[in-house]
Amino acid sequence: MAHRVWTVEQADAALPAIGALVESVRAAVRRDQERPALAGGDPRLVVRGAVDLLATEGVVLRDLARGLVDFPAVSPAGRPFWLCWVVGEPAVTWWHWPEDGFGGRTRLTDPPA
Repeated sequence: MAHRVWTVEQADAALPAIGALVESVRAAVRRDQERPALAGGDPRLVVRGAVDLLATEGVVLRDLARGLVDFPAVSPAGRPFWLCWVVGEPAVTWWHWPEDGFGGRTRLTDPPA
């Protein structure tokens, strides 16, 4: 996991900027898929730039098509986990252990120990 550790409040505060970034990348990829000859750029460069930008804060873009983003966090017991958010969700309300992935998403109402 990355060095930065996020709280739910910090992740929620970052959602407008991160959501806008992810949506802009998704739009660039869609434009290229719809009109590849007219796109005027390689969408892989846009995706790589977004991934690199997010990585500077430890945030991971897991699935561009879904808009799935993970924020590194640490449980009260010191175990690393991911705060999990998908574009369109109003706030970060899910988490999962690194080894469980998206399929192990658990609501924050049942927080990691």
